[in-house]
Amino acid sequence: MDYAIKTLSQLRPILLGFRKSAGLTQAALAELLGITQQSYAQLEANPASASVERLFKVMRLLNVELHMSQASSAPGNKPVQAETPKLQRHVPAAKKAKSPSVANRSGRTQKASSSKQPLGAITTKKKRENW
Repeated sequence: MDYAIKTLSQLRPILLGFRKSAGLTQAALAELLGITQQSYAQLEANPASASVERLFKVMRLLNVELHMSQASSAPGNKPVQAETPKLQRHVPAAKKAKSPSVANRSGRTQKASSSKQPLGAITTKKKRENW
């Protein structure tokens, strides 16, 4: 059966339906992907945030194909014409720019900090699965 997907919000129920019709749980599909059930649940809950590559991996396991076609335009709708992308030439910098100097309270000059986080801030990184 074919399903027309015109918005990202339609992707979630369709992925869910294909998974269930394949007789797979989230945990079983996650195991086939080599990820945790929580990671797959997150993808299924918000597939719009997933990469196209990840969506294709899921679709491949569910034996789902993607077909694209141009929708017929309704009366009164003008076809959208794509603009030609404008290319910009990248010019490498001759020398690395130095950060500006700033005078501190003692009158000594020091380089200005380019960090956007306050000193002493603790940053934690989430562990990401590589799939």
